[in-house]
Amino acid sequence: MCGLEKISTGETGFAENIHYNETHISQLYYLTNELTEKFAGLEGEGADALRDNRIELVRASWHELSISVSDVSLSDEGQYTCSLFTMPVKTSKAYLTVLGVPEKPQISGFSSPVMEGDLMQLTCKTSGSKPAADIRWFKNDKEIKDVKYLKEEDANRKTFTVSSTLDFRVDRSDDGVAVICRVDHESLNATPQVAMQVLEIHYTPSVKIIPSTPFPQEGQSLTLTCESKGKPLPEPVLWTKDGAELPDPDRMVVSGRELNILFLNKTDNGTYRCEATNTIGQSSAEYVLIVHDPNSLAGQNGPDHALIGGIVAVVVFVTLCSIFLLGRYLARHKGTYLTNEAKGAEDAPDADTAIINAEGSQVNAEEKKEYFI
Repeated sequence: MCGLEKISTGETGFAENIHYNETHISQLYYLTNELTEKFAGLEGEGADALRDNRIELVRASWHELSISVSDVSLSDEGQYTCSLFTMPVKTSKAYLTVLGVPEKPQISGFSSPVMEGDLMQLTCKTSGSKPAADIRWFKNDKEIKDVKYLKEEDANRKTFTVSSTLDFRVDRSDDGVAVICRVDHESLNATPQVAMQVLEIHYTPSVKIIPSTPFPQEGQSLTLTCESKGKPLPEPVLWTKDGAELPDPDRMVVSGRELNILFLNKTDNGTYRCEATNTIGQSSAEYVLIVHDPNSLAGQNGPDHALIGGIVAVVVFVTLCSIFLLGRYLARHKGTYLTNEAKGAEDAPDADTAIINAEGSQVNAEEKKEYFI
């Protein structure tokens, strides 16, 4: 039998483990011994291929023949027949498939820079694959499925040129992102070829004002930081107050993106605006400054003494009421209870009588009350 299989262009192929038995022998070359030379022929297109210096006899015996083919090309693909010139002639056939290795892919269509909101179209192309290669797109390591795919046969009518087109609308989050085109093919041995395009997106600035303190007070200093992001980077920024220039340049000092206001007072109250501009556009942010009186802030932030006093008064009142009611209850029921010892004694009836008499005396005492006018 023949040991040929799929190999890629440029590699070395081997036909080995070729054994002679009673039924057939497989070989693509010729065999010699001490007395005779027997030729193993090639049928079909490329019948002289075995005389190519790229083909080398590796092992030769009466039981095994092996050859190697170096620097394999697409023209080496085809059916090979090895023949043993005996009576009758014995033959065996094998088909050699040569894979076309795809070329390194190329990405086209990117023209730097791209403006935010523009529609971008990128095309990835690779040639020389056999069978046709597969192209996949990735953005931020996430595969993009909605792409166009085109396969064309090359001029040699053996290999293919494959292209894929990716369309998407860009925004500022795409700036610096790598878009990857990956080519998969069985000849690449699980190591795909890739091409990468890093995007450069230009966009208008975004602006935010950050104060150094949430409650500016009279006499303190305040720093307003204008945080602006854009591409190209906006530089410098413009500060205004109430739609006009800063009124007190001696106390209102601009340093880069910061506005420092020294010794705050009530006249500094107003709307401060930071404006950032680049070649793409302009953006701004506003901050309303209210200068607070330190004494009023201290009163607002201090403890509420009236509330605390009210809570204490309520607690004291409830406590006094409880003590008063408990005292009345004990005074009213004094002497009207029998202890367990009294009820268990021999004179328990007398004790009951005493209680009744006590109640009667209380009634009589109430009846004997005198009233003076």
